[in-house]
Amino acid sequence: MHAIIGAGPMGLAAARQLQRHGIPFVGFELHSDVGGLWDIANPHSTMYQSAHLISSKGTTAFDEFPMPDTVPPYPHHSQIGQYFRDYAEHFGLRQHYQFSTRVVRLERLCQGWRLVSEHNGTQREWQFEGVLIANGTLHTPNQPALPGQFDGELLHASAYKNAEIFADKRVLVIGCGNSACDIAVDAVHRAKSVDLSVRRGYHFLPKFILGKPTDTFGGAIKLPRRLKQLVDGLLVRALLGKPSQYGLPDPNYRLYESHPVMNSLVLHHIGHGDIQPRGDIRAVDGKRVTFAYGVEAEYDLILQATGYKLDYPFIDRAELNWPQGADAPQLYLNVFHPLHDDLFMLGMIEASGLGWQGRAEQAELVALVIAQQQRNSASAKRFRDIVLERAGQRLDGGFAYLKLPRMAYYVHKDSYRAALKAHIAELRRDLTTTPTEERLDVQRQS
Repeated sequence: MHAIIGAGPMGLAAARQLQRHGIPFVGFELHSDVGGLWDIANPHSTMYQSAHLISSKGTTAFDEFPMPDTVPPYPHHSQIGQYFRDYAEHFGLRQHYQFSTRVVRLERLCQGWRLVSEHNGTQREWQFEGVLIANGTLHTPNQPALPGQFDGELLHASAYKNAEIFADKRVLVIGCGNSACDIAVDAVHRAKSVDLSVRRGYHFLPKFILGKPTDTFGGAIKLPRRLKQLVDGLLVRALLGKPSQYGLPDPNYRLYESHPVMNSLVLHHIGHGDIQPRGDIRAVDGKRVTFAYGVEAEYDLILQATGYKLDYPFIDRAELNWPQGADAPQLYLNVFHPLHDDLFMLGMIEASGLGWQGRAEQAELVALVIAQQQRNSASAKRFRDIVLERAGQRLDGGFAYLKLPRMAYYVHKDSYRAALKAHIAELRRDLTTTPTEERLDVQRQS
């Protein structure tokens, strides 16, 4: 029996793949229903009322469960929440979960794992032969200290729900990622003023090009990496111009070397004077903030859209092959531990365009590995050797990703999915062989 921690997109993908391959499991979910952060009713969700998917539905949905035609290209979070409820219902996944249950502690035994859960104040111990951690990466705020004392209201984007909090206030949003830009655009319609503190340059992409979702545009022709960066960069420049034309810093890195911002509305509002770009913060005194180059302004509310930290509080970080000073665990394919074959990290991955189908493929590979381990097959041994050899190697497709904590688990979609599919194909093939055929295969290799 295996455990799955989490019932968000990744946890559900894992549950579905274990189900498909006949591997018994118990799921644990802190909330009372599925969907993870996409269920805004979840008190642990970091979702906000105006949030929409930043990738299009066709490139994001599970292949075996497409979104209905009635859903727009970029669905609202409420539609995504319903999608996951429908997914769980369609495949009968809820019955496998312990809901409203916190995983308190996960400890290694001589064989397998001890998991301590808590439901309504009562703790229970479980024993599992393996554990799939799928509790997500966007739940523990990264909230750096300000350089001084702010006397107004200070909050992180994780606590933001709707624009009512901005009514008649002078607002400063710190950050320029997708959430920061969404929230700044929200604030325009309620706040007295909206400023955006930006420390570095970002690449901005529109959500539509020639009436089609941007992530579906031009995919028919595969271009070499540098040529794609050049061509796409020129197209975006023609459509939106340079960030510096809006008073923002230009990025000093190429397109796709960091996660792009899928938001041209923020540029629209900057161009109309609704949002004022500011530099990095140098000092805070009361309600007065001093920015780079000595610019000063006063604010009633500061919202830090400064991202999230990887956090797995129920397990010792040493169990995750996560060295001190490293921004993320060092695992093969961001999943497989080099020394232990009974612990799997699912969903600790970012990639432009990977979608939930890419995560389903990640989960299928884990299910196939478990199935082959249970058979003690030759392919399981071969895969374990690969994990030992390649743990910590990064499938970046040759892109020079920025050295940022968030980018520590970023991969190149095509390279990553190609590796998943190659391993899946081999493990599937060996599931159809007999033990005698496996022995002959081992003899041929030796």
